[in-house]
Amino acid sequence: MGAARRTELFDDLVTLLLDEGFAHLTLDDLAARLRCSKRTLYALAGSKEQLVRSAVVHFFRGATERVEASVTGEPAEQVGAYLRAVARELSTASAAFFDDVAAFPPAAEVYERNTRAAARRVQQLVDAGVAGGAFRPVHAGFVGDVVSAAMVRIQRREVAEGTALEDAAAYEALADLLLHGLTRR
Repeated sequence: MGAARRTELFDDLVTLLLDEGFAHLTLDDLAARLRCSKRTLYALAGSKEQLVRSAVVHFFRGATERVEASVTGEPAEQVGAYLRAVARELSTASAAFFDDVAAFPPAAEVYERNTRAAARRVQQLVDAGVAGGAFRPVHAGFVGDVVSAAMVRIQRREVAEGTALEDAAAYEALADLLLHGLTRR
Protein backbone atom coordinates (compact mmCIF):
# COMPACT_ATOMS: atom_id res chain seq x y z
CA MET A 1 0.00 0.00 0.00
CA GLY A 2 1.36 3.39 -0.95
CA ALA A 3 1.90 6.27 1.45
CA ALA A 4 -0.88 8.34 -0.13
CA ARG A 5 -3.43 5.53 0.22
CA ARG A 6 -2.30 4.89 3.79
CA THR A 7 -2.74 8.57 4.69
CA GLU A 8 -6.12 8.67 2.98
CA LEU A 9 -7.32 5.63 4.94
CA PHE A 10 -6.11 7.07 8.23
CA ASP A 11 -7.74 10.42 7.43
CA ASP A 12 -11.03 8.67 6.66
CA LEU A 13 -10.71 6.48 9.75
CA VAL A 14 -10.05 9.50 11.96
CA THR A 15 -13.12 11.26 10.56
CA LEU A 16 -15.25 8.21 11.27
CA LEU A 17 -13.92 7.79 14.81
CA LEU A 18 -14.26 11.49 15.60
CA ASP A 19 -17.87 11.41 14.44
CA GLU A 20 -19.02 8.20 16.11
CA GLY A 21 -16.46 6.94 18.58
CA PHE A 22 -15.09 3.45 18.15
CA ALA A 23 -16.05 1.11 20.97
CA HIS A 24 -19.11 -0.16 19.11
CA LEU A 25 -17.34 -0.69 15.79
CA THR A 26 -15.86 -4.01 14.69
CA LEU A 27 -13.14 -4.48 12.09
CA ASP A 28 -15.89 -5.65 9.71
CA ASP A 29 -17.77 -2.40 10.37
CA LEU A 30 -14.64 -0.34 9.80
CA ALA A 31 -13.80 -2.14 6.56
CA ALA A 32 -17.34 -1.66 5.25
CA ARG A 33 -17.48 2.02 6.25
CA LEU A 34 -14.04 2.75 4.80
CA ARG A 35 -14.82 0.74 1.64
CA CYS A 36 -11.78 -1.48 1.97
CA SER A 37 -11.01 -5.04 2.96
CA LYS A 38 -10.11 -6.24 6.42
CA ARG A 39 -6.82 -7.27 4.89
CA THR A 40 -6.18 -3.61 4.04
CA LEU A 41 -6.92 -2.65 7.64
CA TYR A 42 -4.56 -5.35 8.86
CA ALA A 43 -1.90 -3.81 6.63
CA LEU A 44 -2.34 -0.62 8.69
CA ALA A 45 -2.32 -2.35 12.08
CA GLY A 46 -2.43 -5.87 13.49
CA SER A 47 -5.66 -5.47 15.45
CA LYS A 48 -8.59 -3.15 15.99
CA GLU A 49 -6.94 -1.88 19.17
CA GLN A 50 -3.70 -1.06 17.33
CA LEU A 51 -5.68 0.53 14.50
CA VAL A 52 -7.59 2.76 16.90
CA ARG A 53 -4.42 3.79 18.72
CA SER A 54 -2.72 4.56 15.40
CA ALA A 55 -5.73 6.61 14.29
CA VAL A 56 -5.67 8.60 17.55
CA VAL A 57 -1.94 9.24 17.05
CA HIS A 58 -2.68 10.33 13.47
CA PHE A 59 -5.39 12.73 14.69
CA PHE A 60 -3.19 14.33 17.33
CA ARG A 61 -0.18 14.59 15.02
CA GLY A 62 -2.21 16.54 12.47
CA ALA A 63 -3.92 18.61 15.16
CA THR A 64 -0.57 19.53 16.71
CA GLU A 65 0.77 20.71 13.35
CA ARG A 66 -2.32 22.87 12.75
CA VAL A 67 -2.28 24.27 16.29
CA GLU A 68 1.39 25.23 16.06
CA ALA A 69 0.79 26.90 12.70
CA SER A 70 -1.80 29.15 14.35
CA VAL A 71 0.61 30.53 16.98
CA THR A 72 1.54 33.91 15.59
CA GLY A 73 1.67 37.49 16.78
CA GLU A 74 2.62 38.95 20.13
CA PRO A 75 3.01 36.68 23.20
CA ALA A 76 -0.39 37.61 24.65
CA GLU A 77 -1.99 36.71 21.32
CA GLN A 78 -0.01 33.46 21.07
CA VAL A 79 -1.38 31.95 24.28
CA GLY A 80 -4.95 32.67 23.25
CA ALA A 81 -4.32 31.53 19.69
CA TYR A 82 -2.79 28.30 20.93
CA LEU A 83 -5.61 27.37 23.31
CA ARG A 84 -8.32 28.42 20.87
CA ALA A 85 -6.66 26.36 18.14
CA VAL A 86 -6.67 23.36 20.50
CA ALA A 87 -10.37 24.00 21.10
CA ARG A 88 -11.00 24.22 17.35
CA GLU A 89 -9.20 20.92 16.71
CA LEU A 90 -11.08 19.15 19.49
CA SER A 91 -14.43 20.60 18.41
CA THR A 92 -14.49 18.15 15.50
CA ALA A 93 -14.71 15.20 17.89
CA SER A 94 -17.95 13.85 19.31
CA ALA A 95 -18.59 13.10 22.96
CA ALA A 96 -18.67 9.42 21.97
CA PHE A 97 -15.09 9.70 20.69
CA PHE A 98 -13.85 11.31 23.90
CA ASP A 99 -15.74 8.80 26.05
CA ASP A 100 -14.27 5.91 24.06
CA VAL A 101 -10.75 7.39 24.27
CA ALA A 102 -11.09 7.80 28.03
CA ALA A 103 -12.23 4.18 28.39
CA PHE A 104 -9.50 2.71 26.14
CA PRO A 105 -6.08 2.93 27.88
CA PRO A 106 -3.89 2.92 24.72
CA ALA A 107 -5.84 5.86 23.26
CA ALA A 108 -6.11 7.61 26.64
CA GLU A 109 -2.32 7.44 26.93
CA VAL A 110 -1.93 9.15 23.55
CA TYR A 111 -4.38 11.90 24.57
CA GLU A 112 -2.62 12.30 27.93
CA ARG A 113 0.82 12.55 26.29
CA ASN A 114 -0.50 15.25 23.95
CA THR A 115 -2.14 17.04 26.86
CA ARG A 116 1.17 17.15 28.75
CA ALA A 117 2.95 18.48 25.66
CA ALA A 118 0.26 21.15 25.21
CA ALA A 119 0.59 22.22 28.84
CA ARG A 120 4.38 22.54 28.43
CA ARG A 121 3.81 24.63 25.31
CA VAL A 122 1.42 26.97 27.13
CA GLN A 123 3.99 27.37 29.90
CA GLN A 124 6.64 28.28 27.29
CA LEU A 125 4.31 30.88 25.80
CA VAL A 126 3.54 32.33 29.25
CA ASP A 127 7.27 32.45 30.05
CA ALA A 128 7.88 34.37 26.84
CA GLY A 129 4.99 36.73 27.58
CA VAL A 130 6.23 37.48 31.10
CA ALA A 131 9.82 37.95 29.90
CA GLY A 132 8.67 40.28 27.13
CA GLY A 133 6.44 42.34 29.43
CA ALA A 134 3.17 41.37 27.71
CA PHE A 135 1.96 39.67 30.88
CA ARG A 136 2.18 40.84 34.42
CA PRO A 137 4.90 39.09 36.40
CA VAL A 138 3.48 35.74 37.38
CA HIS A 139 5.12 32.48 38.33
CA ALA A 140 5.03 30.80 34.92
CA GLY A 141 5.74 27.41 36.46
CA PHE A 142 2.64 27.72 38.63
CA VAL A 143 0.56 28.88 35.68
CA GLY A 144 1.86 25.92 33.69
CA ASP A 145 1.01 23.55 36.52
CA VAL A 146 -2.53 24.90 36.83
CA VAL A 147 -3.01 24.75 33.05
CA SER A 148 -1.66 21.21 33.03
CA ALA A 149 -4.06 20.16 35.81
CA ALA A 150 -7.00 21.71 33.96
CA MET A 151 -5.99 20.07 30.68
CA VAL A 152 -5.63 16.66 32.35
CA ARG A 153 -9.09 17.06 33.91
CA ILE A 154 -10.47 17.95 30.47
CA GLN A 155 -8.73 14.94 28.92
CA ARG A 156 -10.07 12.59 31.60
CA ARG A 157 -13.63 13.84 30.98
CA GLU A 158 -13.83 15.20 34.54
CA VAL A 159 -14.62 18.71 33.33
CA ALA A 160 -17.37 17.40 31.06
CA GLU A 161 -18.87 15.49 33.98
CA GLY A 162 -18.64 18.41 36.39
CA THR A 163 -19.66 21.27 34.10
CA ALA A 164 -21.32 19.72 31.03
CA LEU A 165 -18.70 21.52 28.90
CA GLU A 166 -17.35 19.44 26.04
CA ASP A 167 -13.58 19.40 25.63
CA ALA A 168 -13.44 22.13 22.99
CA ALA A 169 -15.63 24.48 25.02
CA ALA A 170 -13.52 23.78 28.11
CA TYR A 171 -10.37 24.81 26.22
CA GLU A 172 -12.12 28.03 25.12
CA ALA A 173 -13.04 28.75 28.74
CA LEU A 174 -9.47 27.98 29.85
CA ALA A 175 -8.12 30.41 27.25
CA ASP A 176 -10.45 33.17 28.48
CA LEU A 177 -9.62 32.52 32.14
CA LEU A 178 -5.90 32.39 31.53
CA LEU A 179 -5.69 35.46 29.33
CA HIS A 180 -7.80 37.64 31.57
CA GLY A 181 -5.72 36.57 34.56
CA LEU A 182 -2.39 37.29 32.84
CA THR A 183 -2.97 40.54 31.00
CA ARG A 184 -1.98 43.86 32.47
CA ARG A 185 -4.78 46.18 33.46
